[in-house]
Amino acid sequence: MSGLFSWLLLLEEIGKNPVPRGLSTRRQAGRRNGVPLIRTPRTLPQILEPAEVDALLKSLRRWRDRAMVEAMLLGGLRRCEVLGLRMEDLRLGEGRLFIHEGKGGHQRLIPVSSRFFRSLARYLELERPAVADPTAVFVVLKEPRRGQPLSADGLDQIVRDARARAGLAHCSCHELRHTCLTRLREAGMALEAIQAQAGHRSIESTRLYLHLANDWLSKEYQQASDAIDQAADVLALQAVAR
Repeated sequence: MSGLFSWLLLLEEIGKNPVPRGLSTRRQAGRRNGVPLIRTPRTLPQILEPAEVDALLKSLRRWRDRAMVEAMLLGGLRRCEVLGLRMEDLRLGEGRLFIHEGKGGHQRLIPVSSRFFRSLARYLELERPAVADPTAVFVVLKEPRRGQPLSADGLDQIVRDARARAGLAHCSCHELRHTCLTRLREAGMALEAIQAQAGHRSIESTRLYLHLANDWLSKEYQQASDAIDQAADVLALQAVAR
């Protein structure tokens, strides 16, 4: 953006370069000056409360839809990872899923709640068309694309419709994933384990869930604060004794 406006300034099409100065810069090879980077603020994502999760699950009309939602809600999968699941990725006996192509092309093998596998089994037994794409797990159930892999727009529409029926103010695939990882942290799961479950390449991405898990943070603070107060009381007693 800075280069574009500098060019327009050189052509006298504009009076000044509107890109803010004083920002962090990335130096490029062969250039004396860096290119300004405009950083957008990183906001905390919304999550669903337990009552909202219950309402959402009750509003789902098909076992396929419930299995997809539970993959995100109980396993922390991304939308693209749910849609990318192949039949060969299902490790039913182990209670795990193989994510063969996660974000950035990275693979991982993760456990998922038995609730997901029960919903998945009902979908495969009762709803999945006999003539369907032999590779994809989740496929379209209605004509004219019956049996073909479900699209991202299709999954988004399923979640939007379920949200409307449940009367929720907000709910997206991304929020379902965030809800899963937040609840795992609140339940005491180690940050490194959450990183592996989520498929984060950097632990910094996982640290976000320290801020979302409010109850956990308050508990940790209270324990530390109590220890500090007890130490202060001991010092005060020792001073009085002298």
